[in-house]
Amino acid sequence: MATETPRWYTSSYSDNGGQCVQVATNLVATTGTIPVRDSKVPDGPALTLRAGAFSAFVAGLMGDGFGPA
Repeated sequence: MATETPRWYTSSYSDNGGQCVQVATNLVATTGTIPVRDSKVPDGPALTLRAGAFSAFVAGLMGDGFGPA
């Protein structure tokens, strides 16, 4: 079991308007996952995504891969 603490950061693309998502990529090497949380609720729940799923999500955002449902 990993005992490493997430090191949270907010994207430099954030406009500091308070509507930010934070990620902790430092856990990828030990757990293979990336926790994601709402910056407005730092003590609230975090989603834990597998690294591949997170990468696919970011690629979709960057490439407009999420067309109409």
